[in-house]
Parts: sequence; structure tokens; C-alpha cells
Amino acid sequence: MNWMRLLACAGVMVVCAMPAPVIGQGAGQVPAPTIRDRDPGSDSNDGFVLPYEYRRQAVFYRTHEAPGTIIVNTNDRFLYLVQGGNRAIRYGVGVGRDGFRWGGVHTITRKQEWPDWTPPPEMIQRQPYLPRFMAGGPGNPMGARALYIGSTAYRVHGTNAPETIGHAVSSGCFRLVNSEIEDLYERVPVGTKIVVQHR
Repeated sequence: MNWMRLLACAGVMVVCAMPAPVIGQGAGQVPAPTIRDRDPGSDSNDGFVLPYEYRRQAVFYRTHEAPGTIIVNTNDRFLYLVQGGNRAIRYGVGVGRDGFRWGGVHTITRKQEWPDWTPPPEMIQRQPYLPRFMAGGPGNPMGARALYIGSTAYRVHGTNAPETIGHAVSSGCFRLVNSEIEDLYERVPVGTKIVVQHR
């Protein structure tokens, strides 16, 4: 079993201001991701090219949310940064697999370049072979940047597995390729509203 299948930058360890429902998960069962993930420490892209539809692009997007708001659509696997005038910058994201998707309204409470990764106890219990700590840098599953969501254990972050963008892999976090999270990171200040749509 691969560590990122249980990426607990979210998942069981949730300290949300709003409840994060666990959907379709039986006792003791962990839903499978839609694609195999990478092991921590792996940083080889082997010529991977992000599909066009998941690349950053300006799109028509109708919303009542104010410019600067982040909207994540977990079903479509896109993150939108609202620009106003029915426009948004759209990024492709990897989302939580079945049983680890959630919805709610929060703010970005912290930003971090090359964040460290510390698997929470729940994840270590399920996968005792995981590292207890991994310093930020290439190969770290948190990627190049992280935006911390409210008081939850969730983040919008980079990844060492770009091929997982557009798939349901994580335990609830939203991942972008490193070049895209670096772009979003520069556009988004602490205090930004983030709306996670799950339907």
C-alpha cells in the first residue's frame, strides 16, 4: 500500500470548523484512489506533461463570490481563483478519494514555502513504515508550496506526483503541480476566502 493513498494532510485527522463527512467508507476500510500514487522522496517526472485541460488558464466562470476568492470543485477537479467580471483563473487539482472528500467555507490561515511533512498518528497507525518526518524539498509530498485551510488539517499544496492531477488520490487535501502552486501562492494572501464545493 502506498503512503500517498492515505495522505493525512487531511482524512481521518480533521479539526474542521465545519464537519467533514466520510462518504462510502465501511468500518476499517480505506477507499482506493483512482490512480497509483508515488512514494515519499520520489521526484522523477520522467517527461510527464500535464494534460491541457488541467493547465492554468483564464476561463469564463459565473459566481457571486468576490474577486480573490478560491473555489475548489471536488467533482470537476478544478480550483478557481475568482477574478471578477465572470472570469477566473482555473487550475487542475488532485482531490480526496471517495470517503475523504469534504465541503465548506474557510480562509487561508498560513502560507509556507517548501513545507515539511509530518504524517499524523492516524496515518502512522495505518502505515507504520512511513517516515515520521520529511523536511521540505524535492520529493516531499507537500511539494513546493502550501496554503493552510482554516483550522483544518487540509491544505492546498504542491506534489511530487504530477500525474495524479485530475485524480482522486489524497485524504482530502488539494494538490497542484509545483509550478501551478507557486503561481497561486503568489496571488493569494493569508485571509483569502476558500469555498470547497462537494456535491
